[in-house]
Amino acid sequence: VQLQASGGGLVQAGGSLRLSCAASGRAFSSLHMAWFRQAPGKEREFVSAIGWSGGNIVYADSVKGRFTVSRDNAKNTVYLQMNSLKPEDSSVYYCAAVPARSALATVAQEYDYWGQGTLVTVSS
Repeated sequence: VQLQASGGGLVQAGGSLRLSCAASGRAFSSLHMAWFRQAPGKEREFVSAIGWSGGNIVYADSVKGRFTVSRDNAKNTVYLQMNSLKPEDSSVYYCAAVPARSALATVAQEYDYWGQGTLVTVSS
C-alpha cells in the first residue's frame, strides 16, 4: 500500500486546513485509516482513525470537536478537516493504514503502512 499525504501548509491560529491522503496498491475499502502527528522532539501522537466503511470513527481528545475525519472509498482517499487550529496543532501529519482485520486502533504500532507526512504550521 502506498500512501500520499497532502494539504499541509501555514495557517493562522483559528484557521482551517484540509489534509488528504490518497492510497494505492490495495483495495482501499479493506483498510482502516488513521492520522497521526509528530512535532519536533515529541513522540508520534494519535489524531484520528476511521474504519473501513466510515462507520467507526475515533478522535484524540485534543482535537475532538475541531477536526473531522472522512473517507471516500470511490476515490481511495481519506481526509482530515482541521478547524479552529491552534499553534499546538503544528506538526508533521502522517496518514497510516492497516488491513481491517481487527478493531480500529489508536496506537502507531498497529498500523502497517505510512505516508510521507505533510507539515502543518499554525502561527499565533
